[in-house]
Amino acid sequence: MLKLRLLLAFSLFSTFAFAQDRVTGATFATRSEVIATEGMAATSHPLASQIAIDILKKGGNAIDAAIAANAALGLMEPTGCGVGGDLFAIVWSAKDEKLYGLNGSGRSPQNLSLAYFKENGYEQIPAFGPLPVSVPGAVDGWFSLHKKFGSLDMEDILAPAIDYAEKGFPLTELIAYYLQLSARRFKDYPNFSETYQPQGQSLSKGELFKNRFLANTYRKIAKEGRDGFYKGEIAKTIATFIQEQGGFLSEEDLAAHKSEWVEPLSINYRGYDIWELPPNGQGIAALQILKILEAYDLASMGFGSADYVHHFIEAKKLAFEDRAKYYADPDFNKLDYRELISEEYAAQRRALIKQRAARSYDAGKLEQGNTIYMTVADAEGNMVSLIQSNYRGMGSGMVPPKLGFMLQDRGELFSLEEGHYNVYAPGKRPFHTIIPAFITKDGKPFVSFGLMGGAMQPQGHAQIVINLIDFGMNLQEAGDAPRIQHEGSSEPTGGAMTDGGRVLLESGFDYDVIRSLMKRGHKVGFDLGSYGGYQAIKRDTESGVYYGASESRKDGMAIGY
Repeated sequence: MLKLRLLLAFSLFSTFAFAQDRVTGATFATRSEVIATEGMAATSHPLASQIAIDILKKGGNAIDAAIAANAALGLMEPTGCGVGGDLFAIVWSAKDEKLYGLNGSGRSPQNLSLAYFKENGYEQIPAFGPLPVSVPGAVDGWFSLHKKFGSLDMEDILAPAIDYAEKGFPLTELIAYYLQLSARRFKDYPNFSETYQPQGQSLSKGELFKNRFLANTYRKIAKEGRDGFYKGEIAKTIATFIQEQGGFLSEEDLAAHKSEWVEPLSINYRGYDIWELPPNGQGIAALQILKILEAYDLASMGFGSADYVHHFIEAKKLAFEDRAKYYADPDFNKLDYRELISEEYAAQRRALIKQRAARSYDAGKLEQGNTIYMTVADAEGNMVSLIQSNYRGMGSGMVPPKLGFMLQDRGELFSLEEGHYNVYAPGKRPFHTIIPAFITKDGKPFVSFGLMGGAMQPQGHAQIVINLIDFGMNLQEAGDAPRIQHEGSSEPTGGAMTDGGRVLLESGFDYDVIRSLMKRGHKVGFDLGSYGGYQAIKRDTESGVYYGASESRKDGMAIGY
């Protein structure tokens, strides 16, 4: 009875959550798209979006602007990203008229073995502390992007972030909230308070935050290049600190790191090509979901209908069982991931979907062998889809002394199950949740987009595509529309789904839909802040006009000129 009352209250609340007094657009839209011709930036922080526009106006291109904005976000949104984390990007090159993919994820320490975890009784890799720390790949990602596409000097690109780090910037409401939550966990960790609580306590919304340590780090990177981070003083500080804390990351691990240019993978969905990066990320889960759903007439089902939600959830469950089994560093296996997104494989998986919610699915059989997202576009037509993260929001808790950032804990996502594709090994890239995305139409750029948030990301990517293509929403409406999240599928670290999992529906779904889903066997609930963060830019190749959209649930904004 209590569950029904909660769901009814949820449904009644959702009725009044709509912006029903809008003159145009969907009732759930929060604002109109931003429209401009010369350039566009959509990030999770207004000041970072402005920095990107300033770089474009200064003569930089979209790649320069994306790096500048990402550096600013590492300062202004340390609860989601920073130079202690990894980076992935998809770039549309107007000159080459093609997409390029960059995997900027770091590898595990060479001196840490699977045997260490077994001998010390670990059933899984800890979430915090020195053991989940892998090589941070973001800085090398910046320089890989810059070497291939950049135009301005790196000192000019990093100058705005350095200036804000020294002079300070006012904390937004959401980041102040997350910093205060992080402080409860990390306040006793070495160097955390010195870096993030400069006045002895967490700052509140509107208070100025300065990070002179990070300003010095950025200045060194700008002057000395990627080697200024991966070799020399900074690398020694990181390695010494981690080893003092009982970890294994070494100067040799840092010096050996390199990003990898990869070929994005795609499917054609109703005439549009949807692009994701191959594993070790989870992007192809979005492609698997879409490929399974393409056979259904989703437009006739209608957005928010029980039929649509049910089929989406079941397709997600199927894709995530493959995600749990197969997605891993391709340097350590011989799988052909294109098979997972083939027509034949999708048909096999689709045949398993029934009208009742499945309690479990097995992975298919193959032939053997808190995060930030941002996007920038420029006057020449270059577009960058970039995502960067520390994992678990702020990361591992490991803050090297006087460097101004926290190291990621991506190593937690390795499995300790021998024989698993994602099992821990030295020098291996862990399974990764962060994924950029891109859509092209007839070989031309259409939409650069992403939706951050752990396992929500491929679910969110698929929903954005469906909202745009099947339900005809505009770019802002596609992000504002109420979201579906399914929890409980098997995970790449081990463990299987046996009870069907749980469906989280954001406010905006009718109670009749919730009731219908429950009758089909779905466990329906809701949550706060778990539905991801969206940014997007659309290109009208005929007129040259850009459309920008940003996540209404967070602090970000799209800006054009």
